[in-house]
Amino acid sequence: MSKILNKFNLKDERNLSMLMDFYELTMSNGYFVNGLSDTIVYFDMFYRKNPDGAGYSIVAGLEQLIDFIKKLKFTGEDIDYLRSKGILAEEFLQYLLTFKFTGDIYAIPEGTPVFPNEALVTVKSKVIDAQLIETMLLLTVNHQSLIVTKANRIVRAAKGRPVLELGARRAHGADGAIMGARASYIGGVAGTATVMAETMFGVPATGTMAHSWIQLFGDEYKAFETYAKTYPDSCTLLVDTYNVLNSGIPNAIKVSRDVLEPIGMRLKAIRLDSGDLAYLSKQVRIMLDDAGLTDCKIVASNSLDEYIITDLLNQGAEIDIFGVGERMVTAKSEPVFGGVYKLVAVEEDGEISPRIKLSENEEKIINPGYKMIWRLYDKDTHKAIADVITLAEEVINESVPYNIFDPVYTWKKKKVTNFYAKKLQVPVFLKGECVYELPTIEEIRIYCKNQVDSIWEEVRRFSNPHKYYVDLSLELWLVKQELIQRYRNSEEKNKK
Repeated sequence: MSKILNKFNLKDERNLSMLMDFYELTMSNGYFVNGLSDTIVYFDMFYRKNPDGAGYSIVAGLEQLIDFIKKLKFTGEDIDYLRSKGILAEEFLQYLLTFKFTGDIYAIPEGTPVFPNEALVTVKSKVIDAQLIETMLLLTVNHQSLIVTKANRIVRAAKGRPVLELGARRAHGADGAIMGARASYIGGVAGTATVMAETMFGVPATGTMAHSWIQLFGDEYKAFETYAKTYPDSCTLLVDTYNVLNSGIPNAIKVSRDVLEPIGMRLKAIRLDSGDLAYLSKQVRIMLDDAGLTDCKIVASNSLDEYIITDLLNQGAEIDIFGVGERMVTAKSEPVFGGVYKLVAVEEDGEISPRIKLSENEEKIINPGYKMIWRLYDKDTHKAIADVITLAEEVINESVPYNIFDPVYTWKKKKVTNFYAKKLQVPVFLKGECVYELPTIEEIRIYCKNQVDSIWEEVRRFSNPHKYYVDLSLELWLVKQELIQRYRNSEEKNKK
């Protein structure tokens, strides 16, 4: 079946090379005609704030970025279109015809918890190479990181109960539905309603019936009976089309007795899609148990998110499985991840020259230079203590205490002992060749769960999470301060 459906695979069907902001082309053309195209640059993709006021986010989308870069090429039709714009040099257009990404990319693996100002992706390449991948890099990492972070919050709220992703019809387009389902699965959901997500990525697709099935028959019992006879070994009935307690559940129990039990089958589940889910689920549980259907699961859906699920469970709701739609696949509560792509260094005469972007807001001043991110873990608990951003050539010595300090409020200090350090970024492309072995989605999903478990519960809580430390090494902090002072002194001179 996978071969039959492969022709519908969005990854193979489209050339996305022109999915970019036009300024990437105007800047690249400018670099080319001014003799700068061989300049080696360093760009970081990072974000400044966790969505939903969370204590952390989770990174995703790397597989799609890799796929894009492998296939990045400009066709004759692309060049004809660009030529028609009338502002790009012909020599540059001919350059694009044979363009291939030749740089290095380092990234934090999908499923890793991450924090503001950490480089999720670092690009070291010729300036045109780095410029032409900007939009797709931001698009795929921003989108899937947003959805996997939201999905993981919802899954954690369910406290071990399965969560199903049901949001395709409210997603932001086809890619939003498919990639949203992929990201949600990495975040811990048990399955999706989106069939193409299974054919493309192996996310388990599942589904039963809509209200229209019951409405078509006109008679609720007949609708349930027909469905049970059609799917006797996996029968789940939607019980809120008319009246849950007076009609839906009695008819479901009757169908179980009349149709399923005589052939040795059981009613697998009933689904509630409206009404007071806490009250109804408790009443339904009593009715099902009294009928001997103690193994029948109760599925609930209807505009759920982590806060509503938490409230339902706090009210004693008897819900076994949650179906979550638009509030997960669109991250409705905060639908923008906010990742940015900034130049942090340029090679000049064989030396790496750091670059900085200033801001009136101290916390928005970027971290300059070619860097590495380290996560420090407690040797006894294996819980993450803090992250440290260093210059790329630095090494953290695990055999001696390591001093960390807040990069803004430098008087906040801590001496870390009994720890081990792990580099977060891994090489993905080296000299234009992919050197990263893609894990399966199941491996990413398991890795994500284990990595989230390594974060302290205080950081994971939904409301007022504890701030996780992301500090700079002393060497990097000094480089940053020197650049800040240099440019601010320059501003003062210009004012005079």
